[in-house]
Amino acid sequence: MDSQIKKIHEQLVAKEITCTGLVQERLNLLKENKYNSVNSLLEEHALDLASKVDAKINNGEEIGLLEGIPFGIKDVYMVQGTYTTASSDMLKKYKSAYTATAIQKLLDAGAIPLVKENCDSFGHGSSSENTIFGAVKNAVNPELVAGGSSGGSAVNVAKDYTVFSIGGDTGGSIRQPAGYNNIYGLKPTYGRISRFGLMAYTSSTDCVGPLAKSIEDIRIVLNVMSGKDVKDQTTISSEEIDETAIAADSKKVTVGYFNNFIEGEAISDSIKSDFLQTLEKLKAAGIKVKELDFFGGDTLVSTYYTLAMAETASNLSRLDGTNYGNRIEGENLIDTYAVTRSENFSEESKRRIVGGNQVLSQGFSDEIYLKSLALRDQISESFEKDFKEVDVVLSPVTPANPPKIGDSLKDPHAMYLSDAYTVGFSLGQLPTLTVPQGTATGLQITAAKNKEQTILKFANFLKDIL
Repeated sequence: MDSQIKKIHEQLVAKEITCTGLVQERLNLLKENKYNSVNSLLEEHALDLASKVDAKINNGEEIGLLEGIPFGIKDVYMVQGTYTTASSDMLKKYKSAYTATAIQKLLDAGAIPLVKENCDSFGHGSSSENTIFGAVKNAVNPELVAGGSSGGSAVNVAKDYTVFSIGGDTGGSIRQPAGYNNIYGLKPTYGRISRFGLMAYTSSTDCVGPLAKSIEDIRIVLNVMSGKDVKDQTTISSEEIDETAIAADSKKVTVGYFNNFIEGEAISDSIKSDFLQTLEKLKAAGIKVKELDFFGGDTLVSTYYTLAMAETASNLSRLDGTNYGNRIEGENLIDTYAVTRSENFSEESKRRIVGGNQVLSQGFSDEIYLKSLALRDQISESFEKDFKEVDVVLSPVTPANPPKIGDSLKDPHAMYLSDAYTVGFSLGQLPTLTVPQGTATGLQITAAKNKEQTILKFANFLKDIL
């Protein structure tokens, strides 16, 4: 699909549509939607911004490419004056005092926020069922999960409620729902986009990223949000990606794939068959394909969740009803802390907090936590070796199709294993893009750090041959 951002921009400039009409149309769709993708609408503010864009156009002033473009925001980002609930009872009454850097850059570019989007509470989940607002329904089949934790963001894009949405990806939370809903979703290189104003889940792998229906829209939004930020010391400098630099000629690219992903027990017959057919199509198009060895999915999942649970236990310790959180009074201070956290955190969040405190506790940290840190280093070293031999790694997004709503809640272990193909790239802090081709839940394209341009270029190539 061609760029929706450019198409709408041209329509606005030509006065074929008004920004107010565009925004009101999308707001109406969000109000009427039956997919549980909305936590709160930013209607008054959005219409006010739209009227200002219309005034500029009517006065003959130029508008920027993103000016007047409606977008959605996963409800884990601070936007000043809005409710930022993380889809949790703990923060259901919390209003942001400031705006996240990545969102502010979009606002500065003139984009118009319409909605705070439903997600797994605090990003804890792979199905967008762990939420006080009701499970998000898949855009293709409402009986299935939308994926998580950025499920609402993916559905809003897939249903054209928003032109693009901003999700958060810790272990696959942009890429997996993008695959489940047949759209594009990018996890950039760790640090390319500031995390300031994003509620921390796992600080060492949290990434801000866009979901959209076209590669070009991903590129446009990525360029606007990227860059160093004095408020986030993990941010890095990056070059802007030009449209001409991602033209589809990628025949000189060497593609790698992990054989143990394809031969593992978790992968379904249909996903495996589709992926192998994709590799054959690449070979037929003259692409060199190379088999690689990597850690097994069970090792990757275990390593990731050990570190993720440890970091979330630490990050969420501040939510005790004193400075942050919905306070519930107990008989004494200790009881207040206990009741507040027990009643306000979801079962999945409590599971991760307890698990995190366990692996960090005396007698366990050396055996479990420090071992996971060492494994993370080995995973990064393995990637460095691989990218000396190949330009991109191609992999399935998920080992199986999306489950029915309710099934993941009955089997948390199965939910964790659905992340088997995404978490490794998070641990390696690598840029990875989900594309809606190749298997029923899409493909992942991964490259070395700061090689987003390579990924987007290869995605254009895949779009033409698959």
